Amino acid sequence: VTTHLALQKVPVVLSREKVLEKIRLGYHFLKDDLKIKAPRIGVCGLNPHNGEAGIFGDEEKRIIKPAIAAAGKDGINCIGPVSSDVIFHQAVQQKKYDLVVAMYHDQGLIPLKTLYFREGVNITIGLPIIRTSPDHGTAFDIAYQGKADSTSMKEAIKYAARLVVAKRNKNSP
Repeated sequence: VTTHLALQKVPVVLSREKVLEKIRLGYHFLKDDLKIKAPRIGVCGLNPHNGEAGIFGDEEKRIIKPAIAAAGKDGINCIGPVSSDVIFHQAVQQKKYDLVVAMYHDQGLIPLKTLYFREGVNITIGLPIIRTSPDHGTAFDIAYQGKADSTSMKEAIKYAARLVVAKRNKNSP
């Protein structure tokens, strides 16, 4: 939901509207671009164990649950908040979700990079253009040293091509 932001600022910036917006963006990407007929979206909680009934925070109750309820009223199959120590196992190992909405940068990227470090792809959804990029960032620290691994870049190009084909098929008469 948030992007590159100090962790202490995440609860301040997080809002029901922002969570709902990301759920909707993810849903439309899955349904319209990836052609998943009935997308299943898992939504992370923010705090450890979803706040333990307010002991660790109330963002789940105040912000995340109302956003999930609003998404449900829109007809979006959206489950959560689910504790982030469980949700990625459910998504990857149990195939329970087609997409996971994380509340902050590292919450979503740690599991992705643990599982798919070399081939991870960043996809920016909600833009009028298709935008993919390698997941590892610029890697200026290893530029011109012959150490770079191009796998993520190749995967980003392949994924962009896949999205172009899907978009073309969607817009065909």
